[in-house]
Order: sequence, then C-alpha cells, then structure tokens
Amino acid sequence: MSSRTATSCTSCSTYRKSPMSLAEPISLYVHIPFCETKCPYCDFNTYAAIEPMMPSYMDALRSEIELWGKVLEGPRVHTIFFGGGTPSYLPAQDIVRAMETIRSSFDLLSDAEVTLEANPGDFSDDKLRAYLDCGINRLSIGVQSFDDSLLSTLGRRHNAADAANAYRQAAAAGFDNISIDLMYGLPHQRVEQWQRTLDRSLELLPPHISMYCLTLEGGTPMERWVEQGSMPTPDPDIAADMYLMAQDEMRRAGYRHYEISNWSLDGLQSRHNLTYWRNKPYLGVGPGAHSYLDDCRFNAIKSPREYIARMRAATGSQRNGSDCNDSRYNGSMIATIGRVPVVEEVEQIDAPLEIAETMMMGLRLDEGISIAAFTERFDAPPAQFYADSLDELERLELLCTEDGALRLTHHGRMLGNEVFSRFFA
Repeated sequence: MSSRTATSCTSCSTYRKSPMSLAEPISLYVHIPFCETKCPYCDFNTYAAIEPMMPSYMDALRSEIELWGKVLEGPRVHTIFFGGGTPSYLPAQDIVRAMETIRSSFDLLSDAEVTLEANPGDFSDDKLRAYLDCGINRLSIGVQSFDDSLLSTLGRRHNAADAANAYRQAAAAGFDNISIDLMYGLPHQRVEQWQRTLDRSLELLPPHISMYCLTLEGGTPMERWVEQGSMPTPDPDIAADMYLMAQDEMRRAGYRHYEISNWSLDGLQSRHNLTYWRNKPYLGVGPGAHSYLDDCRFNAIKSPREYIARMRAATGSQRNGSDCNDSRYNGSMIATIGRVPVVEEVEQIDAPLEIAETMMMGLRLDEGISIAAFTERFDAPPAQFYADSLDELERLELLCTEDGALRLTHHGRMLGNEVFSRFFA
C-alpha cells in the first residue's frame, strides 16, 4: 500500500476522474525471480539457489499470463519487459514459450518493444538467435561498471572484458536496440574510475544508457557492511559530481537526457519505462510484480513457492469446470483482479493521488508534462491543482514553462525530490 498522500486541495478533492480505459494499449512486465548469485546491494524479489523450481515456476507463470488474458479479454500490449532477477539465466526455450503464451493470450502489437534483462556472460549465439526469433527486440545488459575492482565490490559475476564482449556479441547477433546499466556513488569508487567507465561505455556507443546512484537498501548485506564499518559510506557529494560529469559526457556524445537517470540516442528511449513515467496502465505477472489498471494498483505475493502452489490450484480448478466468464465478475476492476489468486494487495488510487503521481513522474522526463495532455486527462490544467506550488517552484528556478509544458530546470533536476515533495502532503 502506498504511504504517500497527495496534497489536499479543493480542486483535487472534488475532481472525479474516469478510469483508464483498457482500450488503451498496456505494458506487460514479466518477473523472473532467479539469479545465479544475489548481489549484496539488491533488495528486489529475487533468489539464488532455487534452480530446481524453474520448470514449475515457468508453468505457473504461463498459467497466470493465460488467466489475465481471459479476465481482461485480451487487451492490446505495446511493450513487454522481462525483468528480475536474471531472465537471461533461464534456458532460452523458457523465454520462447513465455512469448508464445503472451501472443496467444494478449493482442501484441506488431511494433511492440520487447525487452529482456541480461547479465554479461549469459549469452551464446544460439540463445541470442532464439531471443530474436521469438520477438525479443531489445536487450538491457547489467554492466554496472567497467572497473573490475568495483565489480567485485558489487558482487557481480562478470568482469569488464566480459561486459564489453557481451555487448559486441549481442550487436553482432542482430540486436540494434541495446541498453546498458551503470552505477555510481559506490563505496570505494573514485571520480577517475567513473570517468573510465563512461569512456568505455561511449566507445561502445550503445543506443541507451541508464545510470543509477547506489542506494543502501534496508536489510541488504551492503547496508549491514556499511553500518558495521567494514565498508565506507558512499559520499553524496562525490556522487553528485559523478552525475554532473555524466551529464556533460553524454551531451557531448550526442545523447538525449530524456529522463533523470536515462540517456538515449534519437528515438530509442525505453518505451516500456515511459509507461511508468507517464503514469499509464501496466500489468505485472510473477511473484511480487506490481500492476496499475483502471484506478487500481495491486501486487502479487512474493514467495515463488506459494505463487506456484496458488497457480497450480487455480489451474486445476479451471480444468474442473470453473467458468472464466462467470457474470458475477462483470463490472469493477477490483472484482476482475479478485479472479487471479496470486494477487495479494489492492489499492484504489483516488484522483488527488493520481494527479500528484502524474506530476511527480512526468517531471522526471525532459519532455516534462504537456499542459494540454494533462488537461485532457484531468479536465483541468496543473495550475488549477497546484497554483501556489508551481509559482514558488518557478520563482526558485526549479521549474519552468516552455513550449506548452512544465519542465524541471537544470538546477531542478539536481533537486528533483525537493520539487516532487510539493505535490504530496
């Protein structure tokens, strides 16, 4: 359940939004919880040493995809993202069969963007060919750093040469839309190491680069090491310098800084992630996956074992005569969601929260928030809901209005959280 509360205002409180229509294409996130090893900074719902569960898990995952296809009546899908975890750790045929199930259960658009997350070292020519043949057309490679000592600190199972070779192998196989992930603000990381990572990344000239500042997540081994003093606390001032360095280097290399943490060559932004940043509908399948359909945000149970058991029971029930078109379920999205046994929590998003989240996420983008599109969606411009906050942010030169859109200034991007907090109580 969300802990955020939208700023109270008369306009927001009295506004009554209409639900997002499933006539609009949705994005599909497919969660793969398996990792060969789990990185010490990671708090995602992923697991190492549970490989024996892979076959039963993939059966359950395909069953969930089929069930959603039935209860949502096969909506159009315009992006797919296989994330995790490490999707590339699976046998290629598991991804192929998952794609077959998606195509038979949903209306997958012919120009859909289909991304698969991968670790360097997982590729083979046969695996890459299988990905391409089944419709995967974008790879996101978890490089993180081109410095071997830092890769060791991060617990990664590849070295810098492996990362560069994996990129070249994917490109040679025929992938022309490849993203690489990098991390900065790491313990022990020096500015010159970050510079070398940027240089080596730009030598490859990937279509897309994501750069994330390390966050010490609660309960992770890395957080414990820092608390115990066996690892130094990352320096936020050095991390800020690294971010500014990245902005300069990427601009000189001709990349568009289209989102606070993401850069792309022309026309190669992550269409899947744009769904999240534009606060549009998406469905997540797999344990712990999150979804946002109509006015409902919901998530699945986190335990892979329990997930498999529930989907196995549900599949058996359907085989014994349960009717997916039972008229009891016609109507609200909550009733529809209730037909999927792995959903654990459901939150109805009211108008003030939807408006606030649309402001917060949209301002992460360089395109900002189109005032016309916002007005069409919410029947009023942003100023009707946040006049005082917008005036103050413009006076502080954190926000500007240009070409019919609200945008963060260069200074505002460095202080994004200060801006976003104005839209929540």
